[in-house]
Amino acid sequence: MQRKDIRSDEGRNGRRKSPSNSSFKPNLRSQKSRRRLSLNNIFRSNLRHARSIWGELRASAMRSLRDLSHAHALSVAAGHLQLLEGRWYVTHAGLLTIAGRSGCSAITTAIDHSVSEPSIARWVFKATVYRTADSKGFVGYGDADPSNTSPLVRGAEMRVAETRAVNRALRKAYGIGLCSVEELGSFSAPQKPLAATPHSNGRPGSNGSSNGQPRLRDQLCLLIRQHNLDPTLVKAYAADFCGTETLKEAGRDLVESFVSQLAASAKKDRDALVCKLNSYAQPVEAKP
Repeated sequence: MQRKDIRSDEGRNGRRKSPSNSSFKPNLRSQKSRRRLSLNNIFRSNLRHARSIWGELRASAMRSLRDLSHAHALSVAAGHLQLLEGRWYVTHAGLLTIAGRSGCSAITTAIDHSVSEPSIARWVFKATVYRTADSKGFVGYGDADPSNTSPLVRGAEMRVAETRAVNRALRKAYGIGLCSVEELGSFSAPQKPLAATPHSNGRPGSNGSSNGQPRLRDQLCLLIRQHNLDPTLVKAYAADFCGTETLKEAGRDLVESFVSQLAASAKKDRDALVCKLNSYAQPVEAKP
């Protein structure tokens, strides 16, 4: 009878385990390095797209964008973030992206009939976000009526209220300390006429803000995002509408009229507006 050499087997087992144990920490460091590199790439991409949309950013806005990119991996190009008056706001799409990435179990909504008044188009919604199947849920409320919604969404107060409720519940559930653009009062409330200021006076390129209202440029960006329009075609349409070679050369009054016209057209018949925009597309030359 032959005896089995136990020490030999133990030695072989020990040698097999040793390499995996010694490679654990280096692999972990490698994973962290790859993640850090990925987040840095997201920030650089966000910074590039943000500059193309809003121009050069302040140092504080750049720092905030870096922190948001690293903390939540949100994308400016995908419409997850919006820069208004120098501050970043998360969008409904961005919040849903965070929820989906975090494995959100469910989102439920219900009309709060005790405080809603359909006769005057006032709606209040309750939304509950369940991070896991057995969690108690995070609750958020949202309200909307003609007094706190833009004329752009008049008649859709119910949907606005539901979106606001979901946004608040999602921000609670995932600890997002950033207000969502759909909850923002300056874009929800009816816009007051933007009077000229000593810095504008209707001069070409003077499309800044006045009286604390959002800049026309921000309003235009919001319209483009809300109705999923082509920014290049919108700029071409705007220049033609204002009778200038580029939008930057147009006076504030003309740009304000164009923004109102675009908003009305998008609300009345988006398909017709898209056809109108497509007429400004540059023809593609046929290859010989």
